[in-house]
Amino acid sequence: MSEDAYRVLVVDDDPDVAQYTRTILERRSQCIVRAVSDAQQARLAMTEFRPDVVVTDIEMPGMTGLELLRVLRADRPDLPVIVMTAHVSVEYAVSALRGQADEFITKPIDSSHLAATVLRLAEEGRARRVPEQPREYVLAVGAHPDDVEIGVGGILAAHRAAGDQVVILTLSRGGKGGSPEDRQHESLASADLLGARLFLEDLVDTEITNTGPTVEIIERVVREVNPTIVYTHSVHDRHQDHRATHEATIVATRAVDTIACFQSPSSTVDFRPTRFVSIDGFTEKKLELLACFQSQSQIRNYLDPEFVLATARYWSRFGSGESVEPLEILRETADMSMPARKRSSARSLPGGAVL
Repeated sequence: MSEDAYRVLVVDDDPDVAQYTRTILERRSQCIVRAVSDAQQARLAMTEFRPDVVVTDIEMPGMTGLELLRVLRADRPDLPVIVMTAHVSVEYAVSALRGQADEFITKPIDSSHLAATVLRLAEEGRARRVPEQPREYVLAVGAHPDDVEIGVGGILAAHRAAGDQVVILTLSRGGKGGSPEDRQHESLASADLLGARLFLEDLVDTEITNTGPTVEIIERVVREVNPTIVYTHSVHDRHQDHRATHEATIVATRAVDTIACFQSPSSTVDFRPTRFVSIDGFTEKKLELLACFQSQSQIRNYLDPEFVLATARYWSRFGSGESVEPLEILRETADMSMPARKRSSARSLPGGAVL
């Protein structure tokens, strides 16, 4: 299928209906379709899959389709949503329309009508989007959930405020530090709050290697994202997963213009930052991101807001502003012939900070 094909997310807890809907859209509309069975899976897919249209059932366990619609409208007000139901009822239709559904379709599904409706809404949705391109394409690679938020949460918030695209790649679900399911939901919540795209992998916590599958995962994401800036762990770290992530990232991002390493709570005294980026105006956002990781807040004192603010305040002695995140800069490209999208070897952040 073409890379420009419309992407459709189908949400239905009936596997037969979901498969039937998927088949219609793939064959009749030539769409790329992902089917999930509940609203929680749909929210995760929103970040990873980035659909052009959502087709959702109403009656599902947990969050209903109408409740999901309200969540989608809050996060992506321009996203077309089609609501389906087996109940032909004025009350259902009114509820869907009040929730700002774009279309209300009853079951059994008319395949021609569904295919035509999805194509029309997908085309209209893309036409409404502002064609402005992000200034920078940012990839932050961490070994575990909350790693990048601790290290560069303020910087990533500044990137988003500047209109940059931000992608977070987390290599494991942190099974040694808590429930992988809880940490997955926390990672999703943090990414949603930041406005970042999340790739959440499933390498074994404390057994991440610096070769093989780790490099392949990072290379796959790099090919898809094409980042101009990459943040990752410093090699100066006591945690073996952090060191392995650093080494694998350096190999997998050899063609990326700018590579910078952040500090983690397990960094050693050999951590030697060469750039000090002010996060004034973004400390509250960083604290909000870290607050998403509730399962860790009671066992990790470095997530305490006072500790986070004190650390940022300490590093301000070496940079401008009252709060700073430190970076080890490993690579900066000074090739002025690079494409216009990559504009400059000096990567600027709001407030005049430069990468």
